[in-house]
Amino acid sequence: MGGALSLVHENYSSYINKVLQPSRNPKYTVLDLFAGCGGLSLGFESAGFKSIGMECEKNCCNTYNENLKGECHEQFITSRTKFPEADVVIGGPPCQPFSVIGKQLGNDDKRNGFPAFIKAVEKINPAIWMFENVRGMMYRNKDYFESSLKKLKKLGYRVEYKLLNAVEYGVPQNRERVIAVGYDGNFEYPSPVTTKVTAGEALEKMALEIPADSKFLTPSMDKYVASYEKKSKLITPRDLHLDRPSRTLTCRNLAGSTADMHRIKLSDGRRRRLRVKEAARLQSFPDWFEFQGSETERFNQIGNAVPPLFARAIALQFKKHLDKN
Repeated sequence: MGGALSLVHENYSSYINKVLQPSRNPKYTVLDLFAGCGGLSLGFESAGFKSIGMECEKNCCNTYNENLKGECHEQFITSRTKFPEADVVIGGPPCQPFSVIGKQLGNDDKRNGFPAFIKAVEKINPAIWMFENVRGMMYRNKDYFESSLKKLKKLGYRVEYKLLNAVEYGVPQNRERVIAVGYDGNFEYPSPVTTKVTAGEALEKMALEIPADSKFLTPSMDKYVASYEKKSKLITPRDLHLDRPSRTLTCRNLAGSTADMHRIKLSDGRRRRLRVKEAARLQSFPDWFEFQGSETERFNQIGNAVPPLFARAIALQFKKHLDKN
């Protein structure tokens, strides 16, 4: 994806299966902190980077090591961690402390990974770095967010951030994330693609299939959903609409039995819950990417991941920056 995404001569699945193949001759090394299942790393590997992952969740590491060329080390990351050398440092420090859905405890949340990320940048001194996080960082925890950026600036980097939506980079999903980048010289964020991919284009015939293991909302769940949508004064039901990009995928609306869960409304009126492969497709994971663990664990990995196609757009700009410098 170096420019506009084009699906004129191929379908969406063929496109991501091809373009997200890891590079055979990586030129630079990227260290992915809080790597999860490897969404960020996959995007960088496809753009010409060798990846090293660090992640504390066992099943996430297993997924990463099963699918990527790089190795993910199972490790809880702190400011005292010994980090390997790399040209680039990337990561998604746990977003729970800053999510608008959560309590937004920020720096007081023990899951806060920003001190470790800052220390990694200080120790490694990469040519360029980035972190992504939920847009909630820019609200209640804005002071902590800005203080973290100041600490990173003091390390000698020019720092800027933007709120980007993955749907503008070929991902069939509205997913806003804060992307902060630190560099020396000049850097340009990726330009949006010319077209948006719909959920129907991404899922293709899967959306209309009813496999034997399909899970449906029960009548009581349907009743609860109707009540929820009425109280919320929703104009458009929360079903997956195939003629437009999906709404944001999260652990909660994939694995949890909530009124907000992702589901497909079938022609007979039943609502079928998304399957793992469908959720992965909406996150732009290629079909050959195999998630490890239980169904709930796989959904959680997908919901927490950075869409690889979105990551690739950023990685190509990183590669361009490194080539110039």
